[in-house]
Amino acid sequence: MHKIVQPTAPKILVASLVAMLLSGCVTTGSPTTGGDVTYADPKAVETVTTDLGSTDIQVIAEKMTGSLIQHPVIQEVIRKRQLLMASPVKNKTSEYFDTRLITDTVLTQLQKNGIRYTIESEDMQNQVDELRRQNQSGLYDKSKSVKMGKMQGAKYRLDGSISSIVKKGSSIKDVYYKMNLRLIEIETGIVEWSDEKDIRKQTKR
Repeated sequence: MHKIVQPTAPKILVASLVAMLLSGCVTTGSPTTGGDVTYADPKAVETVTTDLGSTDIQVIAEKMTGSLIQHPVIQEVIRKRQLLMASPVKNKTSEYFDTRLITDTVLTQLQKNGIRYTIESEDMQNQVDELRRQNQSGLYDKSKSVKMGKMQGAKYRLDGSISSIVKKGSSIKDVYYKMNLRLIEIETGIVEWSDEKDIRKQTKR
């Protein structure tokens, strides 16, 4: 009759430690989280403060794009494949935010509707530097590099501004925003289209 040998305590401890180490090396698909940070719907209404927020930018972009797309001038732009450019939106409010968020959102929506646009003046230096690099540095095969003097000018320009009026009472803070956008024919300086969007936000103090 064979005698059954029971594992000793040290052997059990070693086996347990090995199992724990091996399990720790297994990679899972679970995301790493920390603190109270969670993902949220980027399209959800954001009302954290009375400052201009993501919802306001989305609302402004949708309003301006919808109005501009319906204008006959833009329909002609699409049909003739003419080009637009956009100047940075002027921030006339009392708070700081990157107005390029508004400009980029509007241009993205317009492009989805078939409108082409050129780079704005802020990015022009990067374009010029790349053209010079390919044509003047001697590093590129001339037969395969882009040519100077081929850039196309825009026929129309978008510009606009956003301003605000802030009112504070003993128990409430009221902020009124107004966004204005215009489409200007560059050659003549004629404003072919303009529209505005109002937003009012309130909070208890």
